[in-house]
Amino acid sequence: MKLRRRAGIRHLLYHPWQLGLSLLGVALGVAVVVATGLAVESSRQALRVSVETVSGRATHRVVGGPGGVPDSLAARLGIGAGVRMLAPAVEGYVVSPVDPSRPLHILGIDPFSEAPFRPWLAGGPAADGVDGARLVTTPGGAILGAETASALGVEEGGRLVVQGGARTAVIEVVGILEAEDRWSRSGLLDLLVVDVAEAQEILGREGVVDRLDLILPPGEEGAALRARIEALLPAGTRVEAVGAEAGAMQDMLRAFDLNLRALSLLALVFGIFLIYNAMTFSVVQRRGMLGTLRALGTTRGELVRGILAEGAVVGFTGSVLGLLAGIVLGRGLVQLVTRTINDLYFVVAVEGVALSPGFLFRSLLLGTGATLLAALLPAWEAGSASPREAMARSSVEDRVRTLVPRAAVAGVIVLGVGAVLLALPTPGIEVAFGGLFALILGMALLIPVTTVVLVGFLRPAARRIAGVIGAMAARGVVTSLSRTAPALAALVVAVSVTVALGVMIQSFRGSVVGWLDTTLVADVHVTGPSVVAARPDGEIPPGLAGTARGFPGVVGVSSYRSVALQSGGVLTRLLAVELDPRGEAGFEFLAGGEVRDAVFAAFRAGEGFLVTEPFAFHRGLQVGDTLSLDGALDEEAGALERPVLAVFRDYGSEAGTVLLSRDLYDAHWTDERLTSLAIFLDGSGASEEEAARIASRLREAAGPDTPLVIRSNTELRERSLEVFDRAFEVTRVLRWLAFVVAFIAVFSALMALQLERRRELGVLRAQGMTPAQVWGLVSMQTGIMGGIAGLLALPVGAVLALVMILVVNRRSFGWTLEVDASPELFLQGVLLAVAGAILAGIYPSWRMARTSPAEALRGE
Repeated sequence: MKLRRRAGIRHLLYHPWQLGLSLLGVALGVAVVVATGLAVESSRQALRVSVETVSGRATHRVVGGPGGVPDSLAARLGIGAGVRMLAPAVEGYVVSPVDPSRPLHILGIDPFSEAPFRPWLAGGPAADGVDGARLVTTPGGAILGAETASALGVEEGGRLVVQGGARTAVIEVVGILEAEDRWSRSGLLDLLVVDVAEAQEILGREGVVDRLDLILPPGEEGAALRARIEALLPAGTRVEAVGAEAGAMQDMLRAFDLNLRALSLLALVFGIFLIYNAMTFSVVQRRGMLGTLRALGTTRGELVRGILAEGAVVGFTGSVLGLLAGIVLGRGLVQLVTRTINDLYFVVAVEGVALSPGFLFRSLLLGTGATLLAALLPAWEAGSASPREAMARSSVEDRVRTLVPRAAVAGVIVLGVGAVLLALPTPGIEVAFGGLFALILGMALLIPVTTVVLVGFLRPAARRIAGVIGAMAARGVVTSLSRTAPALAALVVAVSVTVALGVMIQSFRGSVVGWLDTTLVADVHVTGPSVVAARPDGEIPPGLAGTARGFPGVVGVSSYRSVALQSGGVLTRLLAVELDPRGEAGFEFLAGGEVRDAVFAAFRAGEGFLVTEPFAFHRGLQVGDTLSLDGALDEEAGALERPVLAVFRDYGSEAGTVLLSRDLYDAHWTDERLTSLAIFLDGSGASEEEAARIASRLREAAGPDTPLVIRSNTELRERSLEVFDRAFEVTRVLRWLAFVVAFIAVFSALMALQLERRRELGVLRAQGMTPAQVWGLVSMQTGIMGGIAGLLALPVGAVLALVMILVVNRRSFGWTLEVDASPELFLQGVLLAVAGAILAGIYPSWRMARTSPAEALRGE
């Protein structure tokens, strides 16, 4: 045992390149997984900490619909229900001209009610020296966290201009909050605390608050107090436990989270190919030594355990290196992930990566476990061979050739399992990803047999092109399948995934472009400043719609009010619309729109809702089903129930949107605000110059203190595509990181293959082959491998693209996409495979060409 252990350690130390490549493969695979996990987990953690900071010690809250909660309700509950621990709060987002890209989370509070909820904002001096009472005594007073104040370049006593909705205000910093620890600092990041009356004025919510925070005692006493509170609540308001909204927001990220983690795991899959290749080559290199150990009495079990122990050391060391690299990579990736979340979902401020011991331990376990899994088959092969077989290189390839048909049969079985998983009617995304990975594994198992078949066709062509050297290069691919098959599998999977992701992104972009061409029928679009790029959530003056209708050249105006409503424990996006007849032409119905005029007549009359495709998919709704929305001003049920009139195509929100007429909205909620306008110009004036003239008149009508975002049809289309392209930056980064790991796997396999052929090439050199011919032989073999990988990647990539578009995307986000696969993407895949293989073979070719025959044949 001691002799075997010393021999194993000496082998690793005497082959630093091989050891380094193995460590690099594990490290890169783990690094991508860690970086993605840290980015997503950090965003989730920042959201949780932010919600906890704002909620403080509240156990429950009184919330209403889009119109909010009357601020007079606080006194009513205090007197009528005997509530003692109650605090009003107003929340929203503002931006400062100092850094318009940095949304500030504004929190309006009553400092004199804060002591039980947020001690750091109590009415008197807090532990950190900030006096919350100054928010009331100082006009426009505000408190900032130290990090935010430093980023905005403002100190205590300084002033800052902020824009909220359609209003601009000047605030004075009366206090700077110094966080006690990292998590407290994260919770205060980009938080702007003002008096509740100041927040109402900035956000345009006079007379209402967003919620009333409560601290209810546990047990029967708390239940009785809650019952008294609910008895006094006006229609449209309710009591809910703290954390319901945060949980709904976390659920919105679930599909996004799973998609990123699945893509990152592909990099680790390529790393497994690399480790398998490295461990197999390590066994082959030592076949003589292993045979000697077996002859000296070493048992099969001892050999298996020894090789697995080597794999564990490599896996653990590589995982540690991957953790360190993943932390560094995660700091950059978290910015992309955060920006995507801010663009598509909601605003979250992330200070840095969240490093939890549990996550780090799981990452170490994942990397080490993956390495042991990859080393299992080589270890079993080493232990199962007799001493004579272990000393013969040919026996290894003989066993591999016998395994090729078995691997093909296993591949067909795994493909069948994947197809069954994908065909299951369950909407679960985990099942879809299980089917996708089964397809990838099944196709990888089929690569050896398809390689043998393709080389049989390519070998005559290679002979005609390059003579004997070409034939030798082609034959070498199949005579060393134990080395070439894992490398080809890694390269095929990497290129096919690259092709599939490219097709998916192109299909998605093409679908979005077609949707924008159909939807954006207005000439001018007006919104307030928005903090979520993919969704207008700012505000504009309510009277601006009527003003715009009176402008010369304006033939129609559609108005929109976008609000978020928590209904049934799920965040629901409502869009109350007053559509001009021209605006109705922008809807592409997927169900229920057979008679468009009848649908819109019923919609205008308030007889039902229009819902987007993702909303219908996630809720399991069909045309005619009844949809209930909580929080309506309905004295009997407190909910608005109407049937679904039609389902229409929309790529604006993964969570989905419910459309209702403005009259229906006004009848059930008290909210006169507007979010956006769509303005239609007459046919003779619908030009960019006319749109600019209308924009100028709108700004003049709104006043200098009311910021507006006005875009022409062309500008809005370009802006929408810009947001789309940003949203897929993370996917593009992960795609290329995965390919880098696969490239390292190919490089390692080719290095191992060519270095193992050292004596064979030495014999060829001794028989007269020149260094240039050796270089040509090795280079041509790598080129053939790249060509085979490129050809195999085409059908594999096409299948994976269809699965991603029709199954994974559908179950993740609920969208139907039109498949758009341009020939350029597949051509790029072939060129990528060939270039990757040729580049990976440059160094082995150069090294083997420089090896002298005497050195290569030494010891023979």
